[in-house]
Amino acid sequence: MAGLPPADRVEICFAGRSNVGKSSLINALTGRKNLARASNTPGRTQEINYFTTTEGPYLVDLPGYGFAEAPVAVVEKWQRLLKAYLSGRVTLRRAFVLIDARHGVKAVDDEILTLLDRSAVTFQVVLTKVDKISKAEREKVIEQVAQALTKHPAAHPEIVVTSSEKGEGIATLRTIIATME
Repeated sequence: MAGLPPADRVEICFAGRSNVGKSSLINALTGRKNLARASNTPGRTQEINYFTTTEGPYLVDLPGYGFAEAPVAVVEKWQRLLKAYLSGRVTLRRAFVLIDARHGVKAVDDEILTLLDRSAVTFQVVLTKVDKISKAEREKVIEQVAQALTKHPAAHPEIVVTSSEKGEGIATLRTIIATME
């Protein structure tokens, strides 16, 4: 935590399971293909990565939680860092919790949502990879996520549906971020 930039502007963070598409989403949002390093190997983001925007908030890419191909001690260190960041960063305005549309909310996601509730951090769910499922499956997963969010007082009610590959929902997410102060 001591190595983080000064808390001198609004921060928007992206949290999610390993391999949920955090880096791809940040790249799509910024229009920069290789800004955040995307990989097919889960657990590649091993630090809190800050990206500056012109006169806007920091975009913060958090290490993935859940499965990662890394030693247990390293994964535990990431988990402690993630929890410390989420519960202690005063300039954090919203956490975007990325949920893979192919899987919906899993127990490990619910743990992070509960941590955000306890930390009084407003969060919003972003469904990723919606291009990988059918319209019927999309409706089912949206309903499952909406139902899961009813238990979380810090949850923002709107679910943002995205595909970094196809560009779906990216403009909506940009607009949400642009309105935060």
